[in-house]
Amino acid sequence: MVTEGRMPHATLLLGPPGSGSLALALATASYLLCTGNKEADVCGACAHCLKSQKLIHPDLHFSFPVTGANVVSDHHLPAWRLALLENPYLDVNSWLQRIGAENKQGNLNKDECLSIIHKISLKPFESEQRVLVLWMPEFLGKEGNRLLKLIEEPPAQTYFILVAENAELILPTLLSRCQLVKIPPLPDQDVVRGLAHRFPEVSDQAPAIAYLANGNFNEALLIAQRKDNPEANAFLDWMRKAYQGNGQELVRWAEQAASWGRENQKHFLQFSLYFLRELLALKIGGGLAVRLQQSELEAAQRLASLLEVEMMEQLSRLWSDNMLGVERNAHPKILFLDASIQMHHIMRQGPR
Repeated sequence: MVTEGRMPHATLLLGPPGSGSLALALATASYLLCTGNKEADVCGACAHCLKSQKLIHPDLHFSFPVTGANVVSDHHLPAWRLALLENPYLDVNSWLQRIGAENKQGNLNKDECLSIIHKISLKPFESEQRVLVLWMPEFLGKEGNRLLKLIEEPPAQTYFILVAENAELILPTLLSRCQLVKIPPLPDQDVVRGLAHRFPEVSDQAPAIAYLANGNFNEALLIAQRKDNPEANAFLDWMRKAYQGNGQELVRWAEQAASWGRENQKHFLQFSLYFLRELLALKIGGGLAVRLQQSELEAAQRLASLLEVEMMEQLSRLWSDNMLGVERNAHPKILFLDASIQMHHIMRQGPR
């Protein structure tokens, strides 16, 4: 698109977590700013490239979710640059925990929108082009209305690159002003090559890790660095306690879950739904193409004998409602205790 002169003023890169959408946005921004010989890729030698590589180019701007009132992306820019240089495939939960989100939810607030408008109102500093990478526009909510006019009619040589995972959470009026580019999950062979480059010591295990990661390179990196999955352990502990139905144990578990913070709670519920999907594949398909680690697979096989498909459907609806409750600031201890009790009834009494 760039080489053919078809680069729109606003592009939305839509892809699942860990697919490389953010890495592609950074590469595109660097390509737009490069002034050297860039027939196939950036030249890597001009002053613009050297600054883009370090994410310090004055005409390369970033906007990303943060926490707290009156807090904008620029307040966390040093941490953001470091996080991207370490891993441009990171997910939003990892980022928010890195900046100490704790019990706060991430957002792109009014002040952030005003900051974007102010930045774009200034003249470019060093380049003829100017690029703003906006990561996770899902967090804008209705505040995105403040950016509509700017994105529809930006100054000359100004490019917006939005990087998103869920188009349903983005304002339709914002979506309509962007050219959509869908990014597929990474092929397993690309994940294997990436792992071999990052962690040569796990080269033998790379194909198995890539299969489990299912096109998510960030997840592949996490699997390569850990021996077990803490979320899987917490989930299986929850299922065991809910099945047993000991009131005191359920209260203690709910108190523990309440202490995680809202972003971690949402991430945990997302994993729970993922595990349930794989459990359903195991139940129906007999174990074909189930993307779970060995210890998780063994637990799933035991659960498959206890849970009917109708029960899984009820659990799915329950956890989806729980995630919505977390997003709406429901009392976490009450929410998880109520969910645990409902899980006990579903698993013991069968579908209703």
